[in-house]
Amino acid sequence: MSFALHGLSVSNGVAIGHALTISAASLDVTHQFIASGSEEQEVVRLQQAFELAMQELHDLKDRLPEDAPEEMSAFLDVHRLILEDIDLRQKPEALILKRRYNAAWALTTVLDELLLAFEEIDDPYLKERGADFRQVIERVLYALNGSSELSLAPLYQKLDRQSADAIIVAQDIAPHDMMRFKELNFCAFVTDFGGKNSHTAIVARSLDIPAAVGVKHASEIIQQDDLLIVDGDKGIVIVDPSPMILEAYRQRQAEIKFSKEQLQLLKYTPTKTIDGQQITLMANIETPEDAPDALDSGAVGVGLYRSEFLFMNRKGGLPEEEEQYRAYVKTIEAMYGLPVNIRTIDIGADKNLDNEDHKLSSNISPLGLRGIRWSLSEPEIFLTQLRAILRASAHGKAQILIPMLAQAHEIELTLELIGEAKRQLEQRQQAYNTDIKIGAMIEIPAAALVMPLFLKYFDFVSIGTNDLIQYTLGIDRADNAVAHLYDPLHPAILKLIYEIIQAAKKENIPVSVCGEMAGDSKLTRLLLAMGLTDFSMHASQLLTVKREILKAYIADLTYQLPPILSTYEPELINALVTKLNQ
Repeated sequence: MSFALHGLSVSNGVAIGHALTISAASLDVTHQFIASGSEEQEVVRLQQAFELAMQELHDLKDRLPEDAPEEMSAFLDVHRLILEDIDLRQKPEALILKRRYNAAWALTTVLDELLLAFEEIDDPYLKERGADFRQVIERVLYALNGSSELSLAPLYQKLDRQSADAIIVAQDIAPHDMMRFKELNFCAFVTDFGGKNSHTAIVARSLDIPAAVGVKHASEIIQQDDLLIVDGDKGIVIVDPSPMILEAYRQRQAEIKFSKEQLQLLKYTPTKTIDGQQITLMANIETPEDAPDALDSGAVGVGLYRSEFLFMNRKGGLPEEEEQYRAYVKTIEAMYGLPVNIRTIDIGADKNLDNEDHKLSSNISPLGLRGIRWSLSEPEIFLTQLRAILRASAHGKAQILIPMLAQAHEIELTLELIGEAKRQLEQRQQAYNTDIKIGAMIEIPAAALVMPLFLKYFDFVSIGTNDLIQYTLGIDRADNAVAHLYDPLHPAILKLIYEIIQAAKKENIPVSVCGEMAGDSKLTRLLLAMGLTDFSMHASQLLTVKREILKAYIADLTYQLPPILSTYEPELINALVTKLNQ
């Protein structure tokens, strides 16, 4: 019998295939009492499983691919901290010693107690943290069973059969397991839990595959090998579809494939609106190796080079000036004279610096010591990076972009240190572009509200919409418990972005958007209506956005903007934006 399950749309596209289900580890535990006198031996076995799980987390972090989502390293750190929790180890040990439970039984007993406690918490954010404990304990359970592949063990066995139509169905998928999916042969996944900005959703977008998350009880309802359709555009999962529905979705798949092929034809078309407005499309990158992809997508520069990826997940010390210099030069030269905005290290929040030789910790709170605050607290490290960027600027059009600025004294200290870095290079007689442009990220509401201050000191500004939304709405964007509140169309967000753009245009200061909003083609016309002419996004999103620009008529869009900005009703805003896109 055909039926549909509804969840959240997090990654577009359509997939048709057979279900490959992953069961929760806690359901497969054998409950038995151990022999008297073997308690200490069982405790040792549990301790070894914890250590094995910890080592695997470290290994996974070391092996994270360069194109892994930014949040991935932070997720692994959170799970590592949970594993280090003393109570999490002592409670199952006590059950082994006092009640003679076997290690797996003791561990799942503690898990059940924890999950029950989390369920009774009223705060939705804290309640959702139970998922992290469940994933960590399942990792220890698999270590107890001697499996190095954890929940992916059955997947490897089945996906090795070249089953390209496999659709993975699970309660949830831990971030460390998600990264292994890149090596596997599958076409989509469905999870019971998750939100639009959960780690599962982030990885789905990075893999560019259809996914539906937050599909409640999907892993219980869907059976192994069920025929499924995953409609990533709508967040719908159709189980055992009728021949008519199946044929309709096969047609949609063909249309999507054809549309992607057609997009390639736009690569070298001038990026202009119907009425002749020139629009600049640039790419966001993490490593020098991303630069060729940016060029291949048709980008005319790098709007955001996230330099912190040079500093993260290193076994040795922090990168020295020469190593940074070579990486920046490699990127600049790969862009053949096009502009490259190098953002200074943005350590903090979901991007922790975990370095064994340099005990430089960062507050995992988004409100902690991150961005420019961290750099100013480590002036020697900051000066080293500034010298490397300045030296690299002699090889092309490099520009410096400063993250997370909010205070006048932060601006003053930053500019003083840039001046000091220049003086140090002059003393060394090392070349740099004396006219290098300095820009500021506008991603804190305080910065948006004092734009004249920023426009006085900086040559350009870039709006980081991800953080601007998170700070304005008071939402941790990496937490799926509040994912439904993360709304780029919130009236406060729209007004802030519009006012930032207008303030910069009034002073003839270049302004761009480099957050997720820039790469969302459903918001392209809205940003054009606000006066935005510079976009920066992941290379994979560029041609889709370009298609919307080529069909846009600025005069008409501008005419439709005032009603959108003057309303506070979410439903009306969505309706007006839908009309704008038509």
